[in-house]
Formats: sequence, C-alpha cells, structure tokens
Amino acid sequence: MAEKKVLTPGPAHPITVEPHPERVVVRAGDTVLADTRNALALRESTYPVALYIPRADLRLEHFERTGHQTYCPYKGEASYFSLPALGERGENAVWTYESPYPAVGQIKEHVAFYPDRVTFSES
Repeated sequence: MAEKKVLTPGPAHPITVEPHPERVVVRAGDTVLADTRNALALRESTYPVALYIPRADLRLEHFERTGHQTYCPYKGEASYFSLPALGERGENAVWTYESPYPAVGQIKEHVAFYPDRVTFSES
C-alpha cells in the first residue's frame, strides 16, 4: 500500500484554527447534541468555516461510532460518528481527527458536524 501524502498548509492552501468567539449549540431537531463556549473555527482554503466542538461538551449518548474513515493530506485520518436519532440522514454526520497533523493539532479531541444535517445556533 502506498504511503499517504502529507501536505503542509501554505499560501496555496491556507488553514487557520482559532477560538470561535460565540457560544455554539448544536441540535438534531429538538435534541441538543452539544453546547459550548470553546468551539474552534477552522478555515481551510476556500471551504466554508468548520466549527470544531470539544468532545467534553458533547452529549455522547446521541452519538454512535462508525467504521467509516476518510483522509485529508492536510489534517490526517478522519473517523466518524452517526446520529441515530436522524435515521439515514444521521449516518456519518460527525467527524473527528483523533491524531491530526501538527499544523491543525488544536482540533484533537474535537468533532465537526455536516451543517446540512444539524442546526447551529450562536449567542
């Protein structure tokens, strides 16, 4: 098996991670999945901002780990969780980098959600 390419963010593909200034509540319908004042905002190239929520602020009883994985040459190997309450729509709706590359090391112990599957509110 070929080694996976590892790339470093730079001018052609910038990535920044910084504290998000607002409180963030993530919901699936009426169910609160997360409530935090410690979210991180990851900005990557031309992609929309992804909010990474600390695992400590999740309501883990609503999450189910899956065997699905993907790879990003800038961030590393992503593992996934499903949200059973959302049925098929909740499959692999949440991802995490358990051993992220050093350039984005701050997102370790955080998860991100596909924004079309959950609702975010900020205050």
